Amino acid sequence: MTNKRKIGKWIAWILGSLVLILLIGVLFLNVYIGKSKPQIEGNMALKVLEEKVVVVTRDEQGVPHIKAESDADLYRAQGFVQAQDRMFQMDLARRQASGRLSEVVGEAAVTTDQFFRTFSLKKAAEDSWSSYGDEAKQVLTWYAEGVNAYIDQAQVEGELSFEFKLLGYEPEPWTEVDSLTIGKFMAYDLGGNWSSMAIRHWALGNFSEEKARELFITYPEDKPSIIQANLNNPVDVAGEFDPSVIPNEFNGSNNWVLSGDKTESGMPLLADDPHLGLSTPSIWYQMHLQSPQQNVSGVIFAGIPGIILGHNDEIAWGVTNVGPDVQDLYIETPNPDAPTQYKYEGKWEQAEVRDEPIKVKDGDTVDFEVVVTRHGPIISNVMFDKEEPSAQFSMQWTALEPTLELQAILNMNKASNWQQFETALEDFHAPAQNFVFAGKDGTIAYKANGRIPIRKSGDAQLPVPGDSEEYGWEGYVPYDELPTVVNPDEGFIATANNQVVDETYPYHITDFWAQSYRYERISEVLEKGDKFTKEDMMALQMDQHNLQAREFLKDMVASVEKMDTKNEYDDVTFILKQWNQVDSVDAAAPLVFHKWIKQLPITLFKEQMPKDIYDLMGGKGNITDMMMRESFSGQDGAWVSEHGGIDAWMMDSFVTAVASINDEFGDKPSDWEWGEYHQLTFDHPLSGASSIFAYFLNPKPVPIGGSNITVQAAGFTEDGSVDHGASWRFVADLQDLSSTHHIVGPGQSGHMKSEWFHNQVNDWAEGDYHETLLNGDIQDAHTLTLTPNE
Repeated sequence: MTNKRKIGKWIAWILGSLVLILLIGVLFLNVYIGKSKPQIEGNMALKVLEEKVVVVTRDEQGVPHIKAESDADLYRAQGFVQAQDRMFQMDLARRQASGRLSEVVGEAAVTTDQFFRTFSLKKAAEDSWSSYGDEAKQVLTWYAEGVNAYIDQAQVEGELSFEFKLLGYEPEPWTEVDSLTIGKFMAYDLGGNWSSMAIRHWALGNFSEEKARELFITYPEDKPSIIQANLNNPVDVAGEFDPSVIPNEFNGSNNWVLSGDKTESGMPLLADDPHLGLSTPSIWYQMHLQSPQQNVSGVIFAGIPGIILGHNDEIAWGVTNVGPDVQDLYIETPNPDAPTQYKYEGKWEQAEVRDEPIKVKDGDTVDFEVVVTRHGPIISNVMFDKEEPSAQFSMQWTALEPTLELQAILNMNKASNWQQFETALEDFHAPAQNFVFAGKDGTIAYKANGRIPIRKSGDAQLPVPGDSEEYGWEGYVPYDELPTVVNPDEGFIATANNQVVDETYPYHITDFWAQSYRYERISEVLEKGDKFTKEDMMALQMDQHNLQAREFLKDMVASVEKMDTKNEYDDVTFILKQWNQVDSVDAAAPLVFHKWIKQLPITLFKEQMPKDIYDLMGGKGNITDMMMRESFSGQDGAWVSEHGGIDAWMMDSFVTAVASINDEFGDKPSDWEWGEYHQLTFDHPLSGASSIFAYFLNPKPVPIGGSNITVQAAGFTEDGSVDHGASWRFVADLQDLSSTHHIVGPGQSGHMKSEWFHNQVNDWAEGDYHETLLNGDIQDAHTLTLTPNE
């Protein structure tokens, strides 16, 4: 007994010691991480300022209101404040866009770095810098001075955020080109169609013409020479390509604007919610910038000066993605005796070869070359892992040319009417965006803005021969002929990545528009009313009506009932037939419907395609929608016929979807809920490295309604994680622009100990907006005074 007591005491002592060590470790970690928490109150010297004091007032949501006596100090302070809250995010963004992640992450990032070196975003930013005017260059310099003031101070005081210590490096000085490179990355994220062309090229060589035709949105029957060129010059597409570097095909948005004739206030209302990836921290940073020259509020990408979306004293604006075909693939023929020469008009042309050595943390530098033809960089080598091919793809892209988006942003911020705003937009080249506008003079307007190529031949459905001058671009759609609407008779303008022109428009924009359900629902609501308020606009942004189910569900269920001769699925079809076609969080039917819809292309295509080809294939929803429309009207195509007809396709997909639900949620449909599967996440980039990091850096998942095709956009992955949607929600009533309403999930700060790190997660899920003031006293504020001297 005595020995047992001694052993017990020893065990208790050891456990107690371990707990004490753990507590000391946690306390140390807590203090260490807390040391880098930004100073948001009191006084601070900022040597880069001129002679005036800058006041930074953070409101109760952490939105900084920066007031300066000159634009120079305003942009310096903007750079400093952004860096306080988001320095690690900013550094990671410039590294990813520049192809320099391997330097801090290691070998795992080499392939990603090769991809972005090839896509040449940093080079395009450098070329753009030389094209900017003196005023915009000066703003970029002021902004960089502010970021570097933070970096210098944090390094001296040991206050860099813990992520830098974890990865074992410190940020380099910020440059003007870094900001432009992040801007180019956003053009990449919102403006790509090259992967669709590559898939169609592969389909022509691997399926019958009839089956390949059905994988096109529209088949280019009037261009037989292009089709033949693709058949005669196969480029390796299937291989080991990583589709994770491809932008989300649902990178879209909703926006709309109403004239005073349709509002309670008698003044325009404007709403905007751009759809991008949902992460910690948010891709957006909300700010208010005020100087004698401007008073503007809204959001900007961390790492860039100015305000890209928002409002000032006189106007408000928002965007959605136009999604035009701004990239072309060229089938290039390399010289077998000199592989960096390519055939053009019967001669061999030497391509530019750029050495791009990639430094690797704890590893050897990887030699890498980027080869650039007259059309653009050769991208085959980073897309497909094959031996030397007889033909290769090069890519021409509007964003690889010098573009002036920041110049446009700075002028938009100071515009006071539609004429000034439209003039500013002329410099906004890439990515092409649907801008909606409202002014205090009552004007509402719309412009599909950006560089949209005019092609000599072809329509971006397929790669074109690179060896002939018959192909290529011959300029852009003239600015004055871009789709534009001002003060329409309908009293409103809305876009949701839907088709914005009809067959009478003389220029090609794209054949791949988003599914129309979000736009149809927005239009349906706005057409019916004439006394709308800002509260109505917020409610519409959270609308969960599913118009895809409205169109297809009745026929889909009828197919199942026809095939289900033993009535095994009556309980499930009953739920679907009773459903109000709203993607409510607590309803069972949305779970069945969306699992079913997601299964449809898998059932038809996946077994007949390599995995990376299937994953790379965009527009699967558009394609299966088109197939269902035709088949339900009695015209089965090749894919559906081969599967046994529309009823067999619907039934097989349904059975698989229901089985997966049974496995995860049990076999009682009355117990199923959409929110059990469909859960909001805002994952931190470091959370994938460890479950411990995930616990501390990611908010707890939140069950939510909506889906990828409802106005309340909530796109989800295979496991139900909602990782895509309204990265910012914004509503403005032009009757009073001193107050607007916003949601920026998950919160303003990138610092894990900040009260604003995850404080807007539930707001995002429930539609609770916060008010941001442009003028007036801010309650419950934290004020930091920045001075130029000690």
